[in-house]
Amino acid sequence: MDDVEELYRQVILDHNRNPRNFGEIGDATRVISAVNPLCGDKLTLYVKVSDGTVTDISFKGSGCAISVASSSLMTERVKGATVPDALRLFDQMHDLLTGAHDHEPAEDLDKLAALGGVREYPSRVKCASLAWHALKAAVADDGGKAVTTE
Repeated sequence: MDDVEELYRQVILDHNRNPRNFGEIGDATRVISAVNPLCGDKLTLYVKVSDGTVTDISFKGSGCAISVASSSLMTERVKGATVPDALRLFDQMHDLLTGAHDHEPAEDLDKLAALGGVREYPSRVKCASLAWHALKAAVADDGGKAVTTE
């Protein structure tokens, strides 16, 4: 197992076993429900946006290790980000997960880069991207539509 695969395994296992920002935010300004019917992943994303900044974010739900870990990593990284920065991060993660662009992940992704290993398993990409699509729907302020990945 090379170093990247080991990092991927450690980060995913840690965030699955000990998800960060797990729970509800009572004063969330946006609440998005998301489901991956292929895998059974379900989550509710709670986002508090104030003056164009994600001041708080959390999630609840159940799913596979990749889905929970991705949600946990995403909430850690996005808390305190501006809405434009959160949307840029969504684009970077979409590229990383889907392999849309054939290049190394941006260095500023830090632990998020561990999720790049998912693209080797196409059936798991939707698991890893579910929370990110919910984030985009929440901060894009498109009326709080539920998210379903198919």
